[in-house]
Formats: sequence, C-alpha cells, structure tokens
Amino acid sequence: MPSTTAVAALPRAAWLPRAQAHAERADRLTAVWREAHDAGRRHAIEDFLFTYYPTRPGALRRWHPGAGVVLAVDADDERLGWRWHRAVALPDGGTGATLDVAAFLADRGDAVRYVRALVGATAARPGTFGCFGLHEWAMVYRDGAEGRDHRHPLPLRLGTDGTDAVVETHRITCSHIDAFRFFTPQARGRNQLQPTRETQVALEQPGCLHANMDLYKWCLKLGPAVPGDLLLDAFELARDVRYTDMQASPYDVAAYGLDAVAIETPEGKAEYVRRQRRFAARAQELRGRLLAVCDALLEEA
Repeated sequence: MPSTTAVAALPRAAWLPRAQAHAERADRLTAVWREAHDAGRRHAIEDFLFTYYPTRPGALRRWHPGAGVVLAVDADDERLGWRWHRAVALPDGGTGATLDVAAFLADRGDAVRYVRALVGATAARPGTFGCFGLHEWAMVYRDGAEGRDHRHPLPLRLGTDGTDAVVETHRITCSHIDAFRFFTPQARGRNQLQPTRETQVALEQPGCLHANMDLYKWCLKLGPAVPGDLLLDAFELARDVRYTDMQASPYDVAAYGLDAVAIETPEGKAEYVRRQRRFAARAQELRGRLLAVCDALLEEA
C-alpha cells in the first residue's frame, strides 16, 4: 500500500523524456560491445566492461533519478515492483514511486559507508602519474610463451622476450590491489608497493587508471541510489580508460584499428601521462558527485 504522506512528484511528462534519453545514450555507449556479442565475437577491449564489472546493457538502460525524488506513475507501473522502491500518495490522489532509503540502507548501508571512505580518501590525495600502465605488462611477465594471459585473445606487440625486457628495465609502482593481484608470481616482487585489500583505502590514488574505472563499479554497487546521468558518465569514463589501458598494454590492438601507446618509448610515456591526467580530472569530478550521493544517503541513516 502507498505511504499516506502526500508529497510533490515529477510528472510523467517531465521524467519520461529523461528516462528515454538515458536509454538512448546507454545504447550508444554499448553499441560496439552489443554488436560483437550478438555476432558471437569476443571483444578484447570492451568485454572487460561486462565481465570484470558484471552487468548487462539492459541494466544500464534503466534510469533512476536517485534518492529523494518521487516520480508520478500509474498504479501498475513496473517501478513499484523494483527492489528498494515504495509507493507514496500524491496530493492529487495519484501514486508516486520513490527509492525506499531505509530499506536500501538496511541492505546496502555497509557498502555506502565503504564507498564513501574509499572514494573520499582517493579524492583527497594527489595523483601519481609515473606508472605508465606497466600493470598489464606485469600480468604476463615470464609466464611462458604459450600461456600468457589468456583473458585477451591478442598477440604480444613486442613478443615474449621484448615484453619481459620492458618489465625488467622499468620501475613498477602499481598501487591498485585489483591490478596487482593479477601479476604473475615472477612480477609481484618487482612492484615497489605490495597493495592488499586491507590497505586499499590507504593506497588508492586518483592518477590510477583502474581506480578511475572502478568509479563505475561503485556506482553499480549503489544501484538505484545513483542518478542515471552519474552512472552513464562513470561507464563512459571506464570505457574511455579501458581503451587507453589496452593501447598501452603489451598487446597488439591493431586489429581494432587502434595505435599503440608505446610506453617503452619517451614519446609513448608522454602520451600516456597526458591521457592519465585527463582521465584523473574527469574522475575527480565524478568522485565529488558520488560522494554527494553517499553523504545524502548517510544523512538519512
């Protein structure tokens, strides 16, 4: 039954176009992956966005206004059956749908607090920009000519010996636990940092490509409490970062019509840092918006 509290709501004429525009934007952002998926092809770059971050385009198409917003709906609207949603009475006698913040926090309160702590700590410290994407190289270092990182069906751009030489002649400073945990055993000791899950909040920094991609993961984790535009902005950043991540990797991405960011050269290093700084600036703006979502939720707790 609807709550008896009468509240103002966004009329359908105001929010339905926003929901439609959101779905159309999601379709544009996922078009490359959907085309490959529908044809039964692997996409060595974009598959990551739907496997490591387990979601589907249909979930991205679903628009949420965020907490504290009531939408005028029909009495049989599907939103009333969505998880963590409730019906409320409107002044005109109609029905509204809104996020049930209390129910959401009962289930996801710990996640909100963790995301707030991690994202806030990351936003508060300066970025470092000298890693040059060597985490991807460390994931295939001295791993045997036939067994290198089968997650990516691409050849190594410099071959096995050339890839190993890049790792051996560079300083590796990966701060991200979810990249470091995929290092080969031979590479782990070469990293100047030894990140763990317990030290993640202390080590995460805003120059890290994977920390910036993970803003999409944290938006997914908070589900309908995150406004749709923030979710798609985070997905778009993750998609853009992922392309650079693979262009700067040891893999040959020419099959996708892409040039390498050859981080083994001075020119490649400079290009990597230029992109890294641009991504960091975009990510910091998204962190501010995500922190505002967390703070608003926690004020309700």
